[in-house]
Amino acid sequence: MSVILVLATLLSVTAQAEEVDRTDPYKLVEQVADKTFGRFAADKAIIDQDLGHLKVIVEQELMPYVDYKYAAYKVMGQYVRESSKEQRSEFVEAFKGYLIATYAQALTEYTDQTVEFSPARDFSNEKIVEVSVQIVENGRPPIKLVFKARRLKDKTWKAFDLVAEGVSLLASKRSEISNLIRQQGIDNVIQMLNDKTQQDITAE
Repeated sequence: MSVILVLATLLSVTAQAEEVDRTDPYKLVEQVADKTFGRFAADKAIIDQDLGHLKVIVEQELMPYVDYKYAAYKVMGQYVRESSKEQRSEFVEAFKGYLIATYAQALTEYTDQTVEFSPARDFSNEKIVEVSVQIVENGRPPIKLVFKARRLKDKTWKAFDLVAEGVSLLASKRSEISNLIRQQGIDNVIQMLNDKTQQDITAE
């Protein structure tokens, strides 16, 4: 599953605005992959000295292209309506930090996987697009993934989910976190997410 988490980050790399085509979800995924692995390689010496630098890379290079607010609200489910404005805001920021830490930890598993992209399809009338990707690694069966991206009001696209082997990561997190909110309350879950964000990145 760690390779899958690494690939989840490929949907959300930032770059100079003119270098990443945010109006085309297919180009976005491909360009993001190239730039993510490029940044990782460029900073390898820093990462070798301090794995915490992976959080910096994720926050600077990845999160601007993740619709983390949308994902956070999906994860909250019914509790979006049952929470206060302040709680929702705090949850979104806590969930963002949790994603940063999760993706940073996942990047410790990166080696030299090859990414093969499916041909683009007409998305002119679509609000949600699924981009199929195949991960090829020597000595292992290919990993087939589906990235989900949504069209925003300004006609650009952002990623919000990854489906691996038929399992939606967003749906699984929604089940896990919504159960915790029900059992412990949203404030305790926000604190839990913040605590996870502060955990050190370790080599697996």
